[in-house]
Amino acid sequence: MASKDRKPNTSLVAANVINQPIVSEMRTSYLDYAMSVITARALPDVRDGLKPVHRRILYAMKDMGLVPGAKFRKSATVVREVLGKYHPHGDTAVYDSMAKMAQEFSYRYPLVLGQGNFGSIDGDSPAAMRYTEAKMSRIAESLLADLEKETVAWNPNYDATREEPNVLPSALPNLLLNGTLGIAVGMATNIPPHNLREVVTAAIHLIENPEATTGDLLQFVKGPDFPLGGIAFSQADIAHAYGSGKGPVVVRGEAEIVDDGKKDTSIVITSIPYRVNKSELIARIADLVQEKKLEGIRDLRDESTSDIRVVIELKGTAHPQAVLNALYKNTELESTFHYNMLALVDGVPEMLSLDSMLRYFVKHRQEVVKRRTEFDLHKAEEREHILLGLSKALDHIDEVIAIIKKAPDVPSADVALRKKFGFSERQAAAILAMRLQTLAGLERKKIEDELIEVQALIKKLKEILSSPKKILAVVRKELEELVEKYGDDRRTKIIRGGVQNISVEDLVPDEESMLLLTQGGYVKRTNPDEYRVQRRGGIGVVDIATKE
Repeated sequence: MASKDRKPNTSLVAANVINQPIVSEMRTSYLDYAMSVITARALPDVRDGLKPVHRRILYAMKDMGLVPGAKFRKSATVVREVLGKYHPHGDTAVYDSMAKMAQEFSYRYPLVLGQGNFGSIDGDSPAAMRYTEAKMSRIAESLLADLEKETVAWNPNYDATREEPNVLPSALPNLLLNGTLGIAVGMATNIPPHNLREVVTAAIHLIENPEATTGDLLQFVKGPDFPLGGIAFSQADIAHAYGSGKGPVVVRGEAEIVDDGKKDTSIVITSIPYRVNKSELIARIADLVQEKKLEGIRDLRDESTSDIRVVIELKGTAHPQAVLNALYKNTELESTFHYNMLALVDGVPEMLSLDSMLRYFVKHRQEVVKRRTEFDLHKAEEREHILLGLSKALDHIDEVIAIIKKAPDVPSADVALRKKFGFSERQAAAILAMRLQTLAGLERKKIEDELIEVQALIKKLKEILSSPKKILAVVRKELEELVEKYGDDRRTKIIRGGVQNISVEDLVPDEESMLLLTQGGYVKRTNPDEYRVQRRGGIGVVDIATKE
């Protein structure tokens, strides 16, 4: 029969087809995709404040030995490590995330130390990853401390060839310290950075007063603390944002009117709001001047080096405060930061207030300290067991040596020692591995001293595990140590009152004027300096002087 006459095996095809309503299939597929983006990419975990890509970058750096005291390594090497082992996505996403962690204008406490061009506040992109170098910062090291002591749960990586931590031990509340910005499917998060000293002091207060509310904690956390400073307005708005987890807070850059005592007056901008591009801000001011929407500006220049300094020179006729008000009204020198403190709690997105965010952090630290203490206790008890065996063997050293000499091989000696003295398998192995130098008096004294130290450590660790309050005391002590080590002064100023809306009247210069009634019946407003009075026949005549 010709091939064109053959009929397809419809029974085989039908057996592999699953009838599924398209609406149900689309709903299921969309929800699966949305949850993948929410939990695995866009939202941070409330415990360590990191998204998966940032967590994997830091873990890969630790695994590569890129600790603060190590040499810098090429960024491309780190990106390759992250992509190959933990994060099967685009290299650009990984490098951009790592570069941002090194930017002092993006992170209040950078987690990566960068060497080379990692971008600028003017919107310049980082240099290619083959040119830049990176390693962990010291504060990042505190996020990974005790990771090797089974303090957190681990999951298989994407191809199940190795494991990765599903959260870091995080000795500091990183979610509040550095904040975050993330856009998921149907939800987003926007948390500002904060001052380490304030946040940790609030966490300590919460440990001491478990019933403390957000209002109680706001006596310590004054508000956001942006990397480049600035001014945040209205304690009422700030309190609402921290209490509900969302709300707008007005932020301004710092600007000063400078009068050199001569004719020149200028406005000097020394800080700009968080996430505002400086070059775009300057370009916006220039456009407003060109479009005649902003008057009184003679020159505009950027004198920034490591600090921000934008100088706006004013004309002699300009009114400085009116120009500054116009800058606030028409540019991003004044902007609004919209709080949306959303984070993952046990894998589920949750809107968080300040007190709930710190409660989850403290709870996480309790679990980390508990698991670390249990790990240390287990290791100490194992060491005590070995030391007891060695000490007992030294007390009967002649018999031990005789048994070993008579044994035909190591397994036989192992069995003979365990049978004669009741040693365990691990104790017998340690005795057989013991060097002759251990027989010296000083070496024996070292074993006895170590045994005393290990037994004291075991007692201390058991005391910690005996009470949740003692675990919290350890958490508190470690937080106090970190405040002393990394605490710094606030950069952003907090203004108690709210910023007033800039009206049309605020843009009008506050200056003296003369109202003149002409012979034709018109009323004119003019500057007092623009007229002169002439005496003619005893009659005062007002003569309007023309000025260029």
